[in-house]
Amino acid sequence: MTVSKADQDGAEPFWRSKPLEDMTDGEWESLCDGCGRCCLVKLEDEDTGEVLYTDVGCTLLNDRSCRCRDYPNRQAKVPDCVRLTPQAVRTLSWLPPTCAYRLVAEEKDLYWWHHLVSGDRETVHSAGISVRDKVAGSEEEFSIPGLLDRIVEWPAAE
Repeated sequence: MTVSKADQDGAEPFWRSKPLEDMTDGEWESLCDGCGRCCLVKLEDEDTGEVLYTDVGCTLLNDRSCRCRDYPNRQAKVPDCVRLTPQAVRTLSWLPPTCAYRLVAEEKDLYWWHHLVSGDRETVHSAGISVRDKVAGSEEEFSIPGLLDRIVEWPAAE
């Protein structure tokens, strides 16, 4: 297990000591591990409510960096982009089990590959958690029937 900088200093890391609602904007934003999983197109089964992940990215997802191409303006450009808030994190069933927002809300610790623990933003990629090299294309490249052919299991797995 990697020891975080906060652990080395003897102080409790903010994600262990603060509820989501009490985090500063900087702390909140730093929780994002940059995996890009939440930016994959998801389909919901109308009968069961089951959420199915695809390997198709949002139009703004940079599939190499696994980050949004226009984060400040994402909701204006992608109307169904979900803004994560503490309340949203606690109610969204489709957040991956590895998502730091979800983990903190569930009072669990971050994984070793999270940059706040490892000290390196590349560990999410080297650990195989991110969508890097796994995205088939952007959502505008696929029809609805085409999306049905792109359903995958890996985004929901730990």
